[in-house]
Amino acid sequence: MFGYPLETVYLAVLAVSGGLTLLYIFLSDIIDGVFDMPDHPWFSPQLILSFLTVGSASGYLFERYTGLSSLLIGLCSAGIAIIVVSLLHFFVFVPLRSAETSLNYSETDLEGSLAKVVVTVPPNGFGEILLQRKSGAVSKPAKSIGNEEIASGAEVIIVKMENGVAIVAKHDPYDISLLHKGGYA
Repeated sequence: MFGYPLETVYLAVLAVSGGLTLLYIFLSDIIDGVFDMPDHPWFSPQLILSFLTVGSASGYLFERYTGLSSLLIGLCSAGIAIIVVSLLHFFVFVPLRSAETSLNYSETDLEGSLAKVVVTVPPNGFGEILLQRKSGAVSKPAKSIGNEEIASGAEVIIVKMENGVAIVAKHDPYDISLLHKGGYA
């Protein structure tokens, strides 16, 4: 092909696509912003570059170590690349894409969440609570809704967030008296 043996062409495509893949890994946010390409999951640069890298690597290895015809090597390489890229897409890129959107939270998202008191909340004072979230543990300053002391280790519910401070009440799943009095509003 182009006056060169196919082994050399596969190796050149492997070197270029591998280098572009590494470059894309480091500069993907900048490249995506500059070129403003539509975000189609099957035609993303990471999948195209992965296809070229795997296809050229398998083509090079088949050309080098087997006596198969070049057409059969090309078809096998394309098949292997499609399988590997499909697995990469479904088991790596799709879960990563959905995980990116689930790490952020706003303070209003915390309202209604259960937390554990790590520093006692004194009457008319501030303590500290710890929430377990998908993205990790979140620590927030806390104040009691009824100006009552809440001991360390107690489970509380976040009633409201005010200026970064969680207004909390003791959590008792069997006591709904505050709901009838409008205490959680």
